[in-house]
Amino acid sequence: MKDFLKDLNKEQYDAMVHTDGPSMVIAGAGSGKTRVLTYRIAHLLSKGVDPFHVLALTFTNKAAREMKERIIQLIGDGEARNVWMGTFHSVFAKILRLDGHHLGYPSHFTIYDTDDSKKLIRTIIGEMNLDPKVYAPNFVRNRISMAKSHLINPKLYAEDPEIQSADESMAKPLVKEIYAAYQARLKRSDAMDFDDLLFNTYILFRDFPEVLFKYQKKFQYILVDEYQDTNHAQYLIVKKLAAKYENICVVGDDAQSIYAFRGANIQNILNFRKDYPDYKLFKLEQNYRSTKTIVKAANKVITHNKEQIKKTVWTENEDGEKIGFIKAVSDNEEGKLVADAIFSTKMNHQLANSDFAILYRTNAQSRAMEESLRKLNIPYRIYGGQSFYNRKEIKDLLAYFRVVINPNDEEALQRAISTPSRGIGKTTMQRIIVAADEHGVSMWEIISNPQKYDIKINSGIANKLNGFTTMIKSFAAEVKKKDAYEAASTIANQSGLLKMLKDEDTPEADNRIENIEELLNSVKEFSERGAEAHEGDLESQGTLEEFMQEVALFTDADKEDDDNDKVALMTIHAAKGLEFPYVFIVGLEENLFPAVQSVSTRAELEEERRLFYVALTRAMKKVTLSYAESRYRWGQFSFSEPSRFLEEIDESLLDIPHKSHIPAPQPASNDFRQKNTGYRPVKRKLKPVQTATSGRKTESRHEEDDMSGLMAGMEVEHAKFGKGKVISVEGSGPNKKATVFFNGVGNKNLLLRFARLKILK
Repeated sequence: MKDFLKDLNKEQYDAMVHTDGPSMVIAGAGSGKTRVLTYRIAHLLSKGVDPFHVLALTFTNKAAREMKERIIQLIGDGEARNVWMGTFHSVFAKILRLDGHHLGYPSHFTIYDTDDSKKLIRTIIGEMNLDPKVYAPNFVRNRISMAKSHLINPKLYAEDPEIQSADESMAKPLVKEIYAAYQARLKRSDAMDFDDLLFNTYILFRDFPEVLFKYQKKFQYILVDEYQDTNHAQYLIVKKLAAKYENICVVGDDAQSIYAFRGANIQNILNFRKDYPDYKLFKLEQNYRSTKTIVKAANKVITHNKEQIKKTVWTENEDGEKIGFIKAVSDNEEGKLVADAIFSTKMNHQLANSDFAILYRTNAQSRAMEESLRKLNIPYRIYGGQSFYNRKEIKDLLAYFRVVINPNDEEALQRAISTPSRGIGKTTMQRIIVAADEHGVSMWEIISNPQKYDIKINSGIANKLNGFTTMIKSFAAEVKKKDAYEAASTIANQSGLLKMLKDEDTPEADNRIENIEELLNSVKEFSERGAEAHEGDLESQGTLEEFMQEVALFTDADKEDDDNDKVALMTIHAAKGLEFPYVFIVGLEENLFPAVQSVSTRAELEEERRLFYVALTRAMKKVTLSYAESRYRWGQFSFSEPSRFLEEIDESLLDIPHKSHIPAPQPASNDFRQKNTGYRPVKRKLKPVQTATSGRKTESRHEEDDMSGLMAGMEVEHAKFGKGKVISVEGSGPNKKATVFFNGVGNKNLLLRFARLKILK
């Protein structure tokens, strides 16, 4: 036996040495499951097992690479390199390279990525003379992917009455024909998409038993990481491969099953005991990552799930700090408070930026966090996604803003004219570019006057160009008459960008719509809170041009460097498998986390709770939770209530210096949730004092800025302009304004809800 065995605790050791027969390792967060997998393989090889007989399946290439490197460190280079180890897709692609000829594929078949697939589908839709707005390529691709993950080929798809009924109800009855044509075109091109790598491996094993037997004999020991994340096809393939020897070890944590939207089926791990009645269960319950406080909080939360394999995670680590809690008035203030907390914690404890992570439920939430971090010059990096202002849909809409403000901005013009598609093709655009170069004028000038510059285009194209220029000119007129939000909302709706995404009707399109919504929210806040941004000075008009000037500071591309000392920003889904000393989980509000679309059934709600569990267990030293009392939704100011998950944490674990009842707002969705799910809204006694950088106790915005007693003649003080005298007061409610004379400054028109005046006498 190798000396490395002493590196394991008893449970890890037992799971490692039990190599014969089926076994399941339920590994709590931070319990060392990767170590068990690695040492188990090393142990097999040290016993003399042929490495070619060992198959290890992971979900990321990074995980496979790290495991192989660790095994090499343990037992040397020679044996470890011969283990079949990799992701499901990479291992199955290797099998198909070797034996795909049974299905009619050459060993050099091409693998299409997502963009390749969408491009091919788009071509087929065009060839079938179908409306691409009805049969949006993204939607069609998602339907095909869904079918393949459930092992449904084009023939079965067309014959399934439930599927056909669903397509017909969405006015897309010809998806079956597109699917058939798509699959035929892939085959003709000797190509497979990512879903085919699973689908065809299953078909290969199903229809060619001699091939299945070959690999059953070959893979005498099978290890599967993150088994809770396997889908139906992966589950069936692994079951077939393991049928001969049943030396299968699956490792995972049902409490971290969070990928149902990608087809993962938690029942695969829950039903393992039914598939292998003589299985051996090992529980890794000692957490090496987090403090006792974090472990206790996570345990308490996950106990509310009914569908689970019971375990009690524990740790010998220190108690650690209590869980921090931030209540903000708005999502923008939430961003400020989180950034302030990171800055102060970093300074007080001499920490690195990379010690911090901000986790959120949706990508759109990164906007407020990014802006606040930038204002404090805290470097950050978006993981698992792009920076908010660099996302395609955001750049598309900003391109319209830019070209409306400055039609000679040719980069913005080319982006705007091509998205959404207007039937103005590359050939036409090339002719316009050439003409602009020849005549020394802008592309806008050519487009606005194609006849003057003798551009060789037919009347149909000329009409489309005229329609585009007319639209841009009308937007320019709107910008001059309306505030930033009204103009931006008009452009987003009338440009066709939103309609294009809505027509796609896919989860990806929904996410892009949310991002556009978040951008419009930012414009709305700029319009209404512009006074606050400029210390209450209403001489700023809050125009779209001013907004773009401000955004330009956020959209300047940061130069990539080798410095990894940056705060991590990512969705919780992207954070799985990672760890950070300090974690901020933001946006803990009903209808955001848990998501509004995930509370209609217990199964959906339990997945949201598992997602929260994953977020909590990313932290090593401290977790801070935050929520905002209000957010903008499509330009409408709406109140939020704290997430029900906050109620599930023992209050003794939370750092809440001052507590009082929060009057829970009652959005319309509450009635739906109570009627359809039986879950009641949160009524926790939570109200922390940390809600503003000044350190004042924060009540609601309306209470804080209530200037109902302000009258002409009063003396006041402003943070920027100093002491002054009120000349006049007009308006009411949130639109109440005052004219104040400040010494050395003169008269200033102030919006009282943002001016934060202090009445002196």
